[in-house]
Amino acid sequence: MLIFNRKCFSLTILLFIIEVLIALYVHDSIIRPYVGDILVVILIYCFIKSFFKLPFLPVAISVLIFAFLIEMLQYFRFVEVIGLQDSKLATIIIGTSFAWMDMLTYVIGFVIVIISENIFHNSNKINYI
Repeated sequence: MLIFNRKCFSLTILLFIIEVLIALYVHDSIIRPYVGDILVVILIYCFIKSFFKLPFLPVAISVLIFAFLIEMLQYFRFVEVIGLQDSKLATIIIGTSFAWMDMLTYVIGFVIVIISENIFHNSNKINYI
C-alpha cells in the first residue's frame, strides 16, 4: 500500500546527507568504508518505508539481499563488463571493488534496522499519513 511516512522520509534525507558528507570529506580507514556501508542499508530501508506500508522484516531482508547483489556485481566487475568503467556515476552507484567485509557491514545495518523496528516502532504502531 502506498503511503507517505514523514519520519522515515526525514530519516532518509538525513542519512543521504550523512552519506554524501562521508563520501566528500571523510577519507579514513573506518568511517568511510564501514560506517558508510552500514548506513547505506539503513538509508535504502528508510527510503522504501517512506512510501510503502509493508511489514518491516520482508523489507529489511529485501534490502539486505539487494546490498549483497550489488556487492556480487562488484565481484564480477559488472561495471567493466557493461563498458561503464569510465562513468563516474556508474562506478559510484555500483562500485568497483568487492570486499567480504562489506557483506558484514550490510548485515550490521540489517541488524540495526531490525533492532530499531523492534525497540522504537513495534512495526504495527508506526503512524502513517
